[in-house]
Amino acid sequence: MVAGFLDATGGGGWGPVGTPALLAGGRTEPRKVIGSIDTSEFLVAVAASLGFLLSLGSQGIDSLWVAAFLLGGLAAAPLAAWLVRLVPPRVLGSAVGGVIRVTNARTLLRSDWLAVSGTLATAVYVVLYALWAGALAYSVRAHLREKAAEVTAEPQPVRV
Repeated sequence: MVAGFLDATGGGGWGPVGTPALLAGGRTEPRKVIGSIDTSEFLVAVAASLGFLLSLGSQGIDSLWVAAFLLGGLAAAPLAAWLVRLVPPRVLGSAVGGVIRVTNARTLLRSDWLAVSGTLATAVYVVLYALWAGALAYSVRAHLREKAAEVTAEPQPVRV
């Protein structure tokens, strides 16, 4: 609900808010979370684009950019679906969360509200990337521990 509100009022937020919230909940498989968010974002984007085109006309819209975005989305969707099947959910959550945090921090640091640049911006990025690397390392180690525990928990065949 919060993601939908942010998307409707500010023009963004569905993916960055909805994806980590659903992944953190842990009740839904990551591939279903990402597929649901992507599908809903696509439908919202189509509706918004149609509304924009109908109300403002097609002036100023470069068809080459539209085609580039369309081709990029067509290439990224199956790649993302394949990648989500391979990457463990915990690691995927840390990776996605890190990308979203760094991207949003960049947007905030460059905004008119903060307008942070130079040394302070670099320090913020260094801290964010270090935290992201730590979260990824923790997630990978936890996944490997769980996998090792599963292997040792399997019953061993009895030799006679």
